Amino acid sequence: MSDPRTTLARGDLAAAELEGRVRAGRYAETISLACAAPAAAIRRAADPAAEQMDQLLFGERFEVLEEKAGWAWGQARRDGYVGFVERAALTAYARLPTHRVSAPRAYAFSEPSIKSRPIGLYSMNALVFIEAREGRFAKAAGSGWFVENQLADIGSVETDPAAIAERYLGAAYQWGGRESLGLDCSGLVQQALLACGRACPRDTDQQAEMGAAIAAADLARGDLVFWRGHVGMMLDQTRLIHANAHHMAVAIEPLAEAVARIAAAGSGHPTAYQRI
Repeated sequence: MSDPRTTLARGDLAAAELEGRVRAGRYAETISLACAAPAAAIRRAADPAAEQMDQLLFGERFEVLEEKAGWAWGQARRDGYVGFVERAALTAYARLPTHRVSAPRAYAFSEPSIKSRPIGLYSMNALVFIEAREGRFAKAAGSGWFVENQLADIGSVETDPAAIAERYLGAAYQWGGRESLGLDCSGLVQQALLACGRACPRDTDQQAEMGAAIAAADLARGDLVFWRGHVGMMLDQTRLIHANAHHMAVAIEPLAEAVARIAAAGSGHPTAYQRI
């Protein structure tokens, strides 16, 4: 059975590429748009009060199958999630990105000067096309001037996902979030792996299928620990970093303490240990 989270189909409409694989009233081609805001919610329904299931970051593609009443229904190209995005947060997809934001968060300025007006705060892994340079600044199409050492060339990747996760320490917990101002447990893992050039799905059950199962006694830096609906990343044999609703933030704590606390709250014990 197709996973509705990552299948661009419903009873009346589906992506043309799914014809013959899923049943729908009609099939249509998608239109590629891109996120024009620092971050935009992907919601369960076309309603600003609907649950945020995921986020787009600036420059990420969104394959739109339907536009209606100010909303676009489609699929995020980067992690495959399907949902509704406010149309005002999207723009025509024109150019392949040349760089990604490599700092946890970075301002884009209206002019090539730190004294100029900030026009947006962008999160790690946002995608930009650099169209001009002046001194230490680089101008991103559709945005502003970044200090260039806060960007990395597309194709230039990090090597330690745990080190990336640590850069989010203290970031607020946000259900469905991927931005560095606020993200959830699987969003943290996804962002850390993306910065290291590794594709990663969005939700914990999907992430639990990656890599190879290991024993708890063999846990090491970068390994993932899963609970039902939760995930964290090991910093070493004993310490875990995770975005969680207990601290309401990205926090580091001994794995043993997290295991005991989560079990005491009625959410069970770890269900899997995975090496990515």
